Amino acid sequence: MDVPNVPETVQTRCCIVGGGPAGMMLGFLLARQGVDVVVLEKHSDFLRDFRGDTIHPSTLELMHELGLLDAFLARPHQETRTVSLVIGGETLMLGDFTHLPTTCKFIAFMPQWDFLDFLADHARANPHFHLRMQAEATDVIAEAGRVVGVRVSTPQGLLEVRADLVVAADGRRSTIRERSGLEVMNIGAPMDVLWMRLPKLPGDPSQLLGRIEAGHMLVMIDRGDYWQCAYLIAKGSFEALKAQGLPALRAKLVDLAPFLSGRVEELRTWEDIKLLTVEVDRLKTWSKPGLLCIGDAAHAMSPVGGVGINLAVQDAVATSNILGPLLKDGPVDPKQLALVQQRREWPTEMTQRLQVLLQNRMITPLLKSKGPVSAPWFVRLLARWPYFRRLPARVIGIGFRPEHIR
Repeated sequence: MDVPNVPETVQTRCCIVGGGPAGMMLGFLLARQGVDVVVLEKHSDFLRDFRGDTIHPSTLELMHELGLLDAFLARPHQETRTVSLVIGGETLMLGDFTHLPTTCKFIAFMPQWDFLDFLADHARANPHFHLRMQAEATDVIAEAGRVVGVRVSTPQGLLEVRADLVVAADGRRSTIRERSGLEVMNIGAPMDVLWMRLPKLPGDPSQLLGRIEAGHMLVMIDRGDYWQCAYLIAKGSFEALKAQGLPALRAKLVDLAPFLSGRVEELRTWEDIKLLTVEVDRLKTWSKPGLLCIGDAAHAMSPVGGVGINLAVQDAVATSNILGPLLKDGPVDPKQLALVQQRREWPTEMTQRLQVLLQNRMITPLLKSKGPVSAPWFVRLLARWPYFRRLPARVIGIGFRPEHIR
C-alpha cells in the first residue's frame, strides 16, 4: 500500500518568499524585533551573476544605523563619488555624492551575493531567524479568503509553511504575486540589457560608468579583476542582433570602449551573454488579507540609476517599522498591511516617473540615432554647473523618501 506524500508543516509568524535584498533585509529586521520569521530561497546559494551591485548611500546609512557599517565595508568593494557619462566622445559629470547628508558619501559596488551573505550571516545569529535554501514557493495557501501560508518544493519533499503573514519578495516574476491574482500595471521600457563579463587589465580607466554612441550604450561595473558590462539595446532587438553575428557585437563594444580591443574575443558564444528583459511595472494594490508584496514583486524598476536594490531595501525597512510590532501579537489586519503601500507608493511612483522620463527623453532617442550623438540640454546643464549635480546625486543616492531603522 502506497504511503501518501504528506508535506512537512512549519508554523511561523512571518514567511518571506525570496532571499534577495528585500527578503533578507526584512527577515533580519523582523528577527531583531523578536518576530519569528522563515525566509525561503529557491537556490542553493546566492551566487547568481549579473545582478545589480550598487549599494547606495541610503543603504549604507542603514548599515550605519544597525552598527554594521565597518564590518560591511571590510568586505571587498569599490567606491565611486561621482557619476559620469561619455556621450559622443565627450565626458560629462552628472552627479556628485560628496555633498550628501549621509555617513557614506559614495556608492559602493559590491557583488550582490556578498551583500546577501553578509545579511544572512548576521541574521543567523538570531534565534528568531530561519533561512531555508533550495526551498521554492510554488503556490499560496488560502483559507476563508485569507492567505495563511505557502506550498514549497524542496529536495527533501513538499513543505507547507503556515504564517500569520506571507511577504512576497520573489522578484519581478513573482510566483506568489501571480498566484495571488493581484493586478499589475505595466508602465513599459524601451530597452533590454545584455549582461556579460570581460577581463580588467592594469591601466584600464577606473570607475568607467557609461558610454553612449549612436544606437548603443555600454555601462561597465568594476568587479576588481573583471568588468561586468551592461550593453543596452532597443527592446525586442536581441534576435536581430544575434542574426548579425557575434563579431558584429564585439565590434560595437570596441567602438564604445576602444581599450577593450583584444579581449572582446573572450565572448566566444552567445552563451557568454545573458539577456535581461527590462520591465517597469507596479501593483495596483500591494496586499490582500495575509499577504504583502514588496521590492520587485510590488514594483519592477528600470535599470536607470541602478536604484532597484535600494528601493527594495527601503521597502523592507518600512515593512519592519510598520508591521514588526504588530506581528508579535499574531495576524495583521488588512488595513495595517495597506500602510506599507501608503508609505512606499509615492517614492516608488516618483522614481518610476523619473526613469520613464529619462528613457523617453534620452535613452530612446540615443538608441534610435543613426548619426553622431550629443548630450541633451538638461544633461549639459547638470555637467556645467557643479551645484546642479547634487540633485541627481540625492535622487540616486538617497531617494525620495529614505527610511531609517527604528
